[in-house]
Amino acid sequence: MTPPQDTIAATETAAPTAEAPPHPIVEFWRYFSVNRGPVIGLIVIILLALVAIGADVLAPHSPNEQYRDAFLAPPAWVEGGSVRFLLGTDDVGRDILSRIIHGARVSMSIGFLVVTLALASGIALGLIAGFSRGAVDIGIMRAMDVMLALPSLLLAIVIVAILGPSLINAAMAVVIVQLPHFVRLTRAAVITETAKDYVTASRVSGAGLFRLMLITVLPNCMAPLIVQATLGFSTAVLDLAALGFLGMGAQPPTPEWGSMLANALQSIQRAWWVVTFPGLAILITVLAFNLLGDGLRDALDPKLKR
Repeated sequence: MTPPQDTIAATETAAPTAEAPPHPIVEFWRYFSVNRGPVIGLIVIILLALVAIGADVLAPHSPNEQYRDAFLAPPAWVEGGSVRFLLGTDDVGRDILSRIIHGARVSMSIGFLVVTLALASGIALGLIAGFSRGAVDIGIMRAMDVMLALPSLLLAIVIVAILGPSLINAAMAVVIVQLPHFVRLTRAAVITETAKDYVTASRVSGAGLFRLMLITVLPNCMAPLIVQATLGFSTAVLDLAALGFLGMGAQPPTPEWGSMLANALQSIQRAWWVVTFPGLAILITVLAFNLLGDGLRDALDPKLKR
């Protein structure tokens, strides 16, 4: 006996309709924006990137121009200061605000270069070690262990001492220092993924080695690598500033935050602003990237999603 048509219509009307899953970007932003810290860090990084791109327009003066009538001029709000130099000048009459703005370009561009090279090299070596295993895996990972056994800053100083002090050589040294972290993380993720069924199915279906590496496994390993790259950016900025402070990074008159701190040491007791503002620039940049890295970790790791 068939049920009446009105009963069928009522049943169809009452049946729950499945909601479409949210777009991945929308879902990511929902988890990422739970905490305000990562959002603030992202905003600060975007502002720093815009400042770096528009440094020539935003800087009120040339970063290397010396004003002989304004040696160690205080900031504009301090007695004796002038709106001509909002953050004051250094011991040779250069505008600190202009040098900090152009220093953001140096730090952001070199930091991006360092993270890109370290990430690409680390992914390549990690994939080789994870898929090869055996002697190749042992050789790569023991070399990474030796590099990790040395203090990172000391290793960078040794490398720069061999290559010669310059901004590019300092960047290469920081790339080598950060490389082991990406290699170990990539290898661990590859070993975890290759034990799963979808990789076995790809092998059975005839997928080649490079297809397994680059198309099947690598996309599923990118979440922790993105987090590590973000945190590595802050480490790169800090290490480059440290090398610049020691005179082994950017050379005068390049407006780099670490070298600005080194040049200001002789004037620190009578002109606090020559040290304070470059130090704050380094602090804010490193803190912003650390906050962003924490937010990405929470948003990309399924175990930490709330």
